[in-house]
Amino acid sequence: MAASFLGLMFGIFLLFSFSEAREFFLNGKHNSWTIPSSPDQFTKWAQKLRFQIGDSLVVEYDPKSDSVLEVNEQDYKNCDKSNPIKSYQDAKTSIDLDRSGWFYFISGADGHCEKGQKFTIEVLNAKHASKTPPQSQLSPSPSSSPSPSPSSSDEMEPPEASAPAAKATSGGLGLRTSAGTFMAGLSWFMAMAI
Repeated sequence: MAASFLGLMFGIFLLFSFSEAREFFLNGKHNSWTIPSSPDQFTKWAQKLRFQIGDSLVVEYDPKSDSVLEVNEQDYKNCDKSNPIKSYQDAKTSIDLDRSGWFYFISGADGHCEKGQKFTIEVLNAKHASKTPPQSQLSPSPSSSPSPSPSSSDEMEPPEASAPAAKATSGGLGLRTSAGTFMAGLSWFMAMAI
């Protein structure tokens, strides 16, 4: 009986320890997709976190007055809403981060992007360490001169930066990782007790 209990506990441990996908609410809050109090508020929030493939980003807003547009880098810099990669208008958008590289998001409401309602995030794969976006992506205002979009191989590599981003401590629900750690400790305790 003790062996079957330990087997069950080990199975639960494995389930939780390898399921590390997290759900992040934009800016660490509900209903925060509005014109920010400072133009780089969303970018600063995103720089503090490490997004990985399999994580999801939740953006909540009033769909009668706003939307979320995923755009390319050039459209992000110019606040150009005319050709989005994806458009979300469902009040509570859950965006699956299904690839490594940079994601660019802007508001679909007139004038909001120009006032800072936009952000970029970098999704890491297991082989890369996090780096902050290049200085050109930190600027909240549209660029006056166009720059080329990165090639698909450039998107896979993190851009150069001066300081690494801090590990996620808020804004994400890292509950699965904590549960895995808890289960490992419980399994060890049970093995020692038997």
